[in-house]
Amino acid sequence: MAATETLVEEKIPTKSAVSVSMADASVALLQGLIGAGLAIYFTDVRGLSVELNFLAWMIFLVWNSVNDPLIGYIADKTKHELGRRIPYIRYGVPILVVGYILCWAPIPGLEGNQLGLFIQLILALFIYDTMYTAVATALYIMPYEMAVSNRERTRVFVWKTLFSVIAIAVPIIILPIIQPGPTDPVMPYFTFHLLLALFVGFIVFVSTYFYTENKYTQHEEQTPFVEALKLTFKNRSFIAFEFISFTSIYLVTALPMGLIYYVQLVLDSMDEFFLQIIGLIAGVVIGFWFFITKNETVGTKKSMLLLIGPFAIGCMIILLFGLNVILTMIGMIFVGVGFAGSFIMIPLMNGDVIDYDESVTGLRREGMYAGVNSFVTKPGISIAEGVVPLILASFGYVSGAETQPATVEIGVLIAWMVIPVVLLTISFLVIWKFYKLEGPEWREKKARLAEIHVKKERELLASLGYAYTDEPEEEE
Repeated sequence: MAATETLVEEKIPTKSAVSVSMADASVALLQGLIGAGLAIYFTDVRGLSVELNFLAWMIFLVWNSVNDPLIGYIADKTKHELGRRIPYIRYGVPILVVGYILCWAPIPGLEGNQLGLFIQLILALFIYDTMYTAVATALYIMPYEMAVSNRERTRVFVWKTLFSVIAIAVPIIILPIIQPGPTDPVMPYFTFHLLLALFVGFIVFVSTYFYTENKYTQHEEQTPFVEALKLTFKNRSFIAFEFISFTSIYLVTALPMGLIYYVQLVLDSMDEFFLQIIGLIAGVVIGFWFFITKNETVGTKKSMLLLIGPFAIGCMIILLFGLNVILTMIGMIFVGVGFAGSFIMIPLMNGDVIDYDESVTGLRREGMYAGVNSFVTKPGISIAEGVVPLILASFGYVSGAETQPATVEIGVLIAWMVIPVVLLTISFLVIWKFYKLEGPEWREKKARLAEIHVKKERELLASLGYAYTDEPEEEE
């Protein structure tokens, strides 16, 4: 087949693309709030020491290392009338909501009780994140169950990107405004999280009635767990992809959390805060426009490099000149471009990595890849939640103190931006050097893979007594 020939494409109804995108963004919103605000809530508001906070997140990191690939593997082997992913979304989200509420619940008698707060934090994280892994993993990889071509996946990702604006904006804009101080009442803050969790649970549950999975994938026999792990790590492009994936997870947690400290400890007024938000929004708009309209022309690898570069530049500007409001705003524009690009390009790159694996193994193993990806990347959440407050404390920050030492302002910038600059620089070099899924040969392989998908679907439908048609589904 010629490299320029159009890929065979499945057609995803708009209602399906919107529903899965809305559900994905809703769960991402909860995770964004956990990442941006939970460590600050427990240390600054509830009174947990930064040392015990760090310990709790490191213990939780160990559990993450076990449950993520295991849940992904189990999901790949699931055979259910609803598919391999939808059961985990529909029936997992109620438990996810309970865990999220427990994270923010001001349990009577625990204020200032170090052991009690430590136990609450760990228990809440275990319940919340176990179900978050199951639900978010399923939602994340649903587009790969629904289509093989980047063009059709991009159509879903456009909707996901539009809804993800909410998931990005709320932690960054709302939390600095509503975050209570050490002496403020916590019930209004808890009520916000309670109502939001219930609303998200409703949205996600209902969404599962509006999208379906490809039928052939759940009929494929999967390799044993250990062998599946080995095959995953033999995919060199996947290993290269993991660098930017880990970096993205760390940034999504550390940057909003650092912004809260920046607003509280560096800026003089909310007007200065809104200037930063204007810069960030401008960058996000530019990034969405460029990566939505140009990614197919530019290519996945080059697009990824074009988002990592500005992202790193923006973080470096803020690190060096963060005490200057205008220069920080300029840095925020670059950060916004990187943020927007990552929401579009990381899923597309992940899809190519999984497609390459299928071209080698003959199996669709999205769940295993999502699980291993979480295994590698989600420690970034724990590291950010534990390390950022610890670094800030090393510069003399004292929670609840009316005045802070002058070193705290520099400490905010270092805790906020040093690690992102390092991670983004490393990711740029690794993707540039080691990511190989590009060019005519890869496009031809994608075309052959699309044909294989059509053949598998046709054979399965025939075995079940159905006629195969390649006509797109009529939208309601």
